[in-house]
Amino acid sequence: MSSIVSVQNLRKTFEGGFEALKGVNLEIEEGEILALLGPNGAGKTTLISTICGITLGTSGSITVGGHDVVTGYRAARSLIGLVPQEINLEPFETVMNSVRFSRGLFGKPRNDAYLEDVLKKLSLHDKKDARIRTLSGGMKRRVLIAKALSHEPRVLFLDEPTAGVDVELRKDMWDVVAALKADGVTIILTTHYIEEAEAIADRVGVINKGEILLVQDKAALMAQLGKKELHVELTAPVDAIPTSLSKYELAMGPGGRSLVYSYDTKGERTGITTLLNDLSKAGLKLADMETRQSSLEDIFVGLVKETA
Repeated sequence: MSSIVSVQNLRKTFEGGFEALKGVNLEIEEGEILALLGPNGAGKTTLISTICGITLGTSGSITVGGHDVVTGYRAARSLIGLVPQEINLEPFETVMNSVRFSRGLFGKPRNDAYLEDVLKKLSLHDKKDARIRTLSGGMKRRVLIAKALSHEPRVLFLDEPTAGVDVELRKDMWDVVAALKADGVTIILTTHYIEEAEAIADRVGVINKGEILLVQDKAALMAQLGKKELHVELTAPVDAIPTSLSKYELAMGPGGRSLVYSYDTKGERTGITTLLNDLSKAGLKLADMETRQSSLEDIFVGLVKETA
C-alpha cells in the first residue's frame, strides 16, 4: 500500500515553551485503520489537529494525498474528514440540513442522493428530517460522522468517537468504521479504549510525551511483544513461594491459591515442563492450570511505563 498521509519530523511548541510534538514521523497507508493510543496529554489531539490544519506545526512537514497541508491547504483539507470528540451541533437544525450545510462549506455541489446514502450506511436515514435535539447521544455521534463524510473525503479522523457511549453503541460504531473501510476510506482513530484498537485496527501506534513509540501491525505487535502466562491453581494455599522455585520468578495469586509463571512465546523453550516437575518436587499439588495471552492493554501499559 502507498501512504496517503505522510508526517516528517513534525514538531509543535506552544507559547511558554511546552513541546507537544517532538519530531514525529508517521506514514499512514491508504485504506487502513490506524489506532493511535496514548495517555492524556500524550499529543494525540495535537497531532491530529496539525494534520488537519487546525493548528500549525513549528517545524517539519505533512502531506495528505501528496498535498502539503500548509502550501496546498485547500487540496489537502478537501481530502480530510474530522470527527471531533466534543458534540457541537445546531440543536434545532434537521439532520439532513446539517449534513448538507457541511458539504456546502467545501464548495461541493448539492448531491442529496450521496448524502442520503451516507445516512443510510450510518443508520440515520429514518432520522433525516428529525431535529438534532431529539436524537440520542449515539445518534448525534453518527451525525458528526455523516457531516465529516459529507464532502467525500478519503481520510477520516475519529478523535475519541465512542467516549461516553455505552458498550452496545460502541460496538455499533465499530461496525460503522468497518463499513467505511470497506468503502476505501482511510481511518485514523484515537481512543482510550484498548479493546477498541484490538477489535478494529489494522495497525496500532503508541504516542507518549509527544513522541511516537511505535507503529506496527496489530497481530505482529502482539506476537513480538506479547507474553503468555501460565496460571497454576493449587489444591492448598501457600504462605510463600518455595526458594527452590526462585529461578522461575513466579508471582503468587490472591490468598496464595495460585502461582503465575510468565514466559516468552518466541523462546526456544517455555520451561513449563521443568517447572511442573519442580513444583511436584517442592510438594505442591496442582488442581488446575491455564495459559493466558497478554492483551494489547498489557503491551500498551508496559511501553508507556518505559518512557515515564
